[in-house]
Amino acid sequence: MIETEYKNLLLEKLIKIKEVVIEETENNDRLQQTGALSGVSGIALFLFYYARLKNDNLQAEIALTVLSKSFKQINKGNLYQTYCSGLSGFGWTINHLNQEGFIEIDDSLLIDTDEYLYKTMQSYLNEGNYDFLHGAIGCGFYFFKRYKSTSSKQLKSQYKTYLLHLIELLEDLSEKDNKGLKWLSVIDIKTGEKGYNLSLSHGISSIVIFLSHLHHYEDFKDKVEEILKGGINYILSFKTKNQNSFSLFPNYIKLKENVQWNSRVAWCYGDLGIGLTLWKAAKVLKNDKLEKEAIDILINTSKRRLPEKSMVMDAGLCHGSFGNAQIFNYMYSQTKIKEFKNAAEFWVIDGLKKANHKDGYAGFKMWALEGWKNELSVLEGIAGIGLAIISYLSKEDLNWDECLMIS
Repeated sequence: MIETEYKNLLLEKLIKIKEVVIEETENNDRLQQTGALSGVSGIALFLFYYARLKNDNLQAEIALTVLSKSFKQINKGNLYQTYCSGLSGFGWTINHLNQEGFIEIDDSLLIDTDEYLYKTMQSYLNEGNYDFLHGAIGCGFYFFKRYKSTSSKQLKSQYKTYLLHLIELLEDLSEKDNKGLKWLSVIDIKTGEKGYNLSLSHGISSIVIFLSHLHHYEDFKDKVEEILKGGINYILSFKTKNQNSFSLFPNYIKLKENVQWNSRVAWCYGDLGIGLTLWKAAKVLKNDKLEKEAIDILINTSKRRLPEKSMVMDAGLCHGSFGNAQIFNYMYSQTKIKEFKNAAEFWVIDGLKKANHKDGYAGFKMWALEGWKNELSVLEGIAGIGLAIISYLSKEDLNWDECLMIS
């Protein structure tokens, strides 16, 4: 999709990213997180895909060495549970690498942790924490991966039970009003303020897209459909009719304040993640009207390119240029709509331009509330940027972005 001149620049940048990742992980004992998006297993995911792109066995061996760091952390008792940073994300990555033929593992490798993660998932929901990155949906996403991949009828039945219980608990947690189904959660960790979060990373969109994945399977279809429709209706009820608003949806609905339509263009929060979510839901529900709604939302989002309208600061997957490019590229592959192709190309080039930090990793830094900082991870750092670049350079359709519920 990208012109040859940019492909050469992308390859040069990819090689530099690989060098920095290896250097920073080789003897770094501070890398204690094991999860798919913020942990060592995610960094290994990038290195495995790099090795395959370059057909380089040495790089594959390095990737395996990096992955072993996650095993060492777990053996030390580092059993942080979340998908983003911990055990459920590590488990998802191991299963993905096995399915894609990067490694070979025994189907029973992770079963000793299943009951622990199942209890964790229940505990999260008892606290009202359904969060994809840091709560129950993340654990459920791991169990769903295991449900799909296991060859054991006994294990498949076990994961089915876990997932059905998750669906039941999500339904119990939901609140119904005239707009649809909603889920209350903490929207400000510092203050403990609660509200109704619409985002794909932490909010109701993550529930909708997760249930959409489950809906593909007869074991879950009837159980999730009404919950799925209720969540969709609630999200759509907050689509603005104000033609002057630069975003169509708010980030969240606060309990005591007016709604503010000021979301950025990103995977994590805002119209882009919501549009993707509604597209996924429309396909499984075979709802043409919702499909058109999702496409309209995404086409509108594809036009938000000026910094003051996109609010994009860095290049990472979570809230940066390459994350935007990845979603638009996926939507182009699904629809062949030209606007999505053009948007993907724009954000790839924009991402390259953001490699302008002299002291950054391969020129990249991530933007956080406290300012600019170097970051290695898939979610916010150069490993994720590297994976996105690999997608553009590869002649094959890659599905590593399943880790973000994109593909």
